[in-house]
Amino acid sequence: MAMHLPSGRGRGRRAPMAEINVTPLVDVMLVLLIIFMVTAPLLTSGVPVNLPDSRAKALDQDQKPTEVSIDDTGAIFINKDPVSESDLPDRFEAIAAQSSDGKPPQIFLRADRGLDYGRVMQVMGELNRAGLNRVALVTVGKDEK
Repeated sequence: MAMHLPSGRGRGRRAPMAEINVTPLVDVMLVLLIIFMVTAPLLTSGVPVNLPDSRAKALDQDQKPTEVSIDDTGAIFINKDPVSESDLPDRFEAIAAQSSDGKPPQIFLRADRGLDYGRVMQVMGELNRAGLNRVALVTVGKDEK
């Protein structure tokens, strides 16, 4: 810390103090860091699905895809919203009608690794029937475990 020593030149005039107290800034930054560290894990919420492994590369995307998930019980979710099996064709047709550029929207299909192959193919068949043929199967890379 700098210390102001009196000198005979000023004769009673005091020079302005030119130091900055950074302690409040450090305190605020540490509090913000703690807040972000606590809230960051809470932001990654979704349908818990045990994805299979793959060595495939990630896809390039132009817009946010629609996410279709099938959990380990066979329940189907569209963007984290549960959907009954009877409502599935209508929901897929509504998604297909939303495309504005003539291309069907990108669909990400996330299915639990313990599911029956027929259950996944049933959902893919409904996607194909609705005209949603840009389907990507989501997996977990070998190094992401």
